[in-house]
Amino acid sequence: MKSKSLLVILVLIIIGGFIFFKDYNSIQTQDEAVAASWSEVINQYKRRADLVPNLVNTVKGYATHEKEVLTQVTDARAKVGSIQINADQLTDPTLFSKFQQAQSDLSSALSRLIAVSENYPDLKANTLYQDLMSQLEGTENRITVARGRYIETVKNFNSYIRTLPTKWVADILGQQTKQQFTVDNEKQISDAPAVNFGQ
Repeated sequence: MKSKSLLVILVLIIIGGFIFFKDYNSIQTQDEAVAASWSEVINQYKRRADLVPNLVNTVKGYATHEKEVLTQVTDARAKVGSIQINADQLTDPTLFSKFQQAQSDLSSALSRLIAVSENYPDLKANTLYQDLMSQLEGTENRITVARGRYIETVKNFNSYIRTLPTKWVADILGQQTKQQFTVDNEKQISDAPAVNFGQ
């Protein structure tokens, strides 16, 4: 009877060990996938930030009266460069929020710069400007794709480490959920737009 109990305990230990190591390996694989997808997001944001000085200098030659907009773009780019976040810091909501806000500010500043450039037909006809705008548009598309892949990878990782028995292994390893991109103004987009054709 005693040997039968020992056998059952041994089988349970082997099964538990198998589950632990399987979950451990899966967590590591998914964590690496999150890090890789985050690297791609950073790569595309860096590409955009690298385009900004050339774009500002090109616009500066034509839009001499738009100093405030040019300063906003330059300041937003500097802020983006000052906030660094690596894959190990993706569990920090405050840092992630600062990173996301800086990127959003740069997007807004670039939108204002593009709107201002519409007032300068010579600038819009400039081939360097057209090339930079084409590169910027392509980069914005790449950012969207990279963020989408990151969102999917983080969703898979967070779901995986929250399910049992993986949650127990994740807790032992100190794994936490990764931060996810959010909509800049979630409350505003959740409200139905007011449409009034009478005015």
